[in-house]
Amino acid sequence: MALTVQVPENIASFLEVQTPEAWLDLATQRLPEMLLDHANCELKAASTALGFLYRYPNRTALAQRMSRLAREELRHFEQVRSIMDDMGIEFERMTASRYAGQLRDVARKDEPGKLLDLLLIGAIIEARSCERFAKIAPRLPMKLGKFYAGLLASEARHFEHYIAFARTECDMDESELENRLQELKAIEAALISEPDAEFRFHSGCPSEA
Repeated sequence: MALTVQVPENIASFLEVQTPEAWLDLATQRLPEMLLDHANCELKAASTALGFLYRYPNRTALAQRMSRLAREELRHFEQVRSIMDDMGIEFERMTASRYAGQLRDVARKDEPGKLLDLLLIGAIIEARSCERFAKIAPRLPMKLGKFYAGLLASEARHFEHYIAFARTECDMDESELENRLQELKAIEAALISEPDAEFRFHSGCPSEA
């Protein structure tokens, strides 16, 4: 029986565009690369959470949440590594995709804009990860598909935490926050929709499609 998985409603309504079908088709053909990049992404997500701890240690609520988030991302890394070991896939470091790199490049350098941008970008990346887990899960072998489906709740929760902290930790009015969020979401939508010569977990539409 095929696995049935739905993108959470709050994630679907948040993202400007859906993952292209061409990316999903390619991902099913390149599972070892997808898993390898996914493992790298979990490491980077843990590093991002720790980065908030180092930059903003006096923001108690943010620091405590990011500490827990880092531990959870490392647990996901361990789980993906275990799956890779079972499949005989060796771990190696991969270069960052254009996706996260270009999003972080547009983050402002000065406060309070820097904190707001980093939190909003974190929310966007978590939302996209959640959407891709839901979209790819039914296309995978059952055991792997169930693993990805099982990640949905945590990724949706991470998204919600990033958005909530953007509202509570940044001295911005709601209109300013929403305007900046729309700008960042438009950049993300272009990265997902435009042709991408490199295949990664967060890569855009395959250029050969």
